[in-house]
Amino acid sequence: MTRVWTYGDDVNTDQMFPGKYTYTCSTPEEIAPHLFEDLDPAFAGEAGDGDVILAGEYFGCGSSREHPAKGLRHVGIRAVVAKSFARIFFRSAINQGLLVVECPEAVEAYSEGDEVIIDEERGVVTVGGREFAFPPYPEKVKAILAAGGLQALLKRS
Repeated sequence: MTRVWTYGDDVNTDQMFPGKYTYTCSTPEEIAPHLFEDLDPAFAGEAGDGDVILAGEYFGCGSSREHPAKGLRHVGIRAVVAKSFARIFFRSAINQGLLVVECPEAVEAYSEGDEVIIDEERGVVTVGGREFAFPPYPEKVKAILAAGGLQALLKRS
């Protein structure tokens, strides 16, 4: 079953992946056990395929390291839906093949236990049966996401 992880405003990249591991962990397998370890110790051991993160304002602020997005994708996070994103994290997530959706209304509508479904083709997040629109991605961005990230797309070319 899809699990929904909820976080507040200003979750920075050091909270997602502590900076002290930046130079000792670089592969997704090394990054994954440290995801959210100080903010949410249960996350690394329980997050799995298809899970969704809902977050507040300015998700991913902080440093420009790709580690958090790489790790989230590796553990199977389906998407991060937030009220807003730090632009550097937003682009890093896309480059790593992690779907990120800015949709404050969907985040506000969520109540614990609600099912969250993301239809990226239609540009809709469904929360507890209610639909919230977001602008669908351009074809080039869809291609990056479908390939599993920018490097994977470039290797295919």
